[in-house]
Amino acid sequence: MTALDRFFEISARGSTVAAELRGGAVTFIAMAYIIVLNPIILSSTADIAGHKLAFSQVSAVTSLAAGAMTILFGVVARLPFAFAAGLGINSFLASSVVGVLTWPEAMGLVVIEGLIIVAMAVTGLRRMIFDAVPMPLKLAITAGIGLFIMFIGLVNAGFVASTGHPSPPLGLGAGGTGSVRAIPTLVFVFTLLVSGVLVARKVRGGILIGLISGTVLAAIIEAIWHLGSATEKPGGWSLSVPTLSGSPIAVPNLSLIGHVDFGSFGRIGAIAALMLVFTLLFTNFFDAMGTMTGLSRQAGLADEHGNFPRLQSALVIEGTGAVVGGAVSASSNTVFVESGTGIGEGARTGLASLVTGGLFLAAMFLTPLTEIVPTEVAAAALVIVGTLMVSVLREIDFSDFSVALPVVLTVAVMPLSYSIANGIGVGFIAWAVLRAASGRIKEISPLLWIVAAGFLLFFARGWIDSMIGVAR
Repeated sequence: MTALDRFFEISARGSTVAAELRGGAVTFIAMAYIIVLNPIILSSTADIAGHKLAFSQVSAVTSLAAGAMTILFGVVARLPFAFAAGLGINSFLASSVVGVLTWPEAMGLVVIEGLIIVAMAVTGLRRMIFDAVPMPLKLAITAGIGLFIMFIGLVNAGFVASTGHPSPPLGLGAGGTGSVRAIPTLVFVFTLLVSGVLVARKVRGGILIGLISGTVLAAIIEAIWHLGSATEKPGGWSLSVPTLSGSPIAVPNLSLIGHVDFGSFGRIGAIAALMLVFTLLFTNFFDAMGTMTGLSRQAGLADEHGNFPRLQSALVIEGTGAVVGGAVSASSNTVFVESGTGIGEGARTGLASLVTGGLFLAAMFLTPLTEIVPTEVAAAALVIVGTLMVSVLREIDFSDFSVALPVVLTVAVMPLSYSIANGIGVGFIAWAVLRAASGRIKEISPLLWIVAAGFLLFFARGWIDSMIGVAR
């Protein structure tokens, strides 16, 4: 235990082995939905050749990649950040990329994008960009991610939803009708209040206790009323039905490993393929940078400049996640904001990541068990953690409007556009323009100007794609 303590710096970071084990378990519970959601996204769309990925195969490689990358990150970077398939990139692949490419070719682009990020990290360019970001924007990124994951929790729980009308765009209740009457949503409310009270009273394991309580209640409700899945009947559970039918053990099908093809440049041309790589690169690069910035500050591991221990190693391993995810056809793997739930439980070291990663690897064989925790219950943890992260806004001086506007835009755009990268991009551009116009152009790093210009291209990519004939 002494060697374990020294290697992970458990005592030095004010943590305990129990807190790390508990935090790692909570992070897995909060992230377990990806085992179901990623295959739903990737297996629902046929590629240009008419081929679809099998749900069970995608589920297996999703767990494999998440487990392997989380453990690798925990050992090398020794930080409590967990990895899984990034939702922004997998949705982009399914909605846009495979319309012009095959699935192996799409995954080939993910591998290329990951190799570029690794090269940027190894050469130090990625850290230079990280260091060029002003502290108010780093704090805004943390708060924006907090508000973003809170919004994800509210949406996943069915507490807020699209109304289907221009105004108001969102309303209470699963249908946005203003009425919160669905039983799964009420289970979310119960879990949120239990977790909130425990956290407010500083009870150790408050979030975990809340998750377990919510899951037990959900299982009892399902056993009595048989709500089933929301895809089968209204008022059901959104993704995972809290029940266990049949054997809890299943042998994983890992046949998708290595199904990668780099023929996209020949199929759609070099320029069109590079534009797709550019979109993947920007989304992955800044989503991950923002997430790690926010999580490190939440864990109290960041210094006054926003840097955290083993930053260089963390950036290299994060880029490797895209390579591994593409190579196994699980889509790019990146740091998940849900890691904040484990940090909220006291996780401060890579030992928590080993726990989370080990549970993901076990989930390949125990998929039925991982599906017992409904999304509505896990969503409560996201709202709790989001609240904790938003509190960093108190450290920003809003009296200077050239600081206030970029910060507020960063925080607001992330949840409203459902994208961390979008919020960072808007914040970078607004920061460069306002600070320059306020006579503080010398305070802006040249790298920040370059990144802001890159984001302008990123936001204009739809127009650029139409100009070069890439279908979106």
